Amino acid sequence: MKPVIGIVGPCAAGKTTLVHRLRQAGYESRHIAQEHSYVADMWKRLVNPDILVYLHVSYPFTKSRRKMDWTEEEYKEQLHRLRNARQNANLCVDTDSLSPQEILDLVIQFVDRQK
Repeated sequence: MKPVIGIVGPCAAGKTTLVHRLRQAGYESRHIAQEHSYVADMWKRLVNPDILVYLHVSYPFTKSRRKMDWTEEEYKEQLHRLRNARQNANLCVDTDSLSPQEILDLVIQFVDRQK
């Protein structure tokens, strides 16, 4: 049985893209919108994944990736909401300087090593 991979991170970190690519590669993955919840362990309540992946993105990159009109305070609030998920993540990936393919490769390598 394949592990369920949960993906968390702030807006524009690449969660949706990674989930889509993991599914295309045959992995069971779920996008967890923890960044919008005040419940610290909502990631666990919603999915309770076998492997939790935290995708980090810096504030400047969120603005360039999505042309988002949000403040740095709003970004920091998302990081605050994600703190429990980050502390419990099996893998943390800083996505600022990585392509979607590089992120996918890192996650697949990590997941495959867990078998």
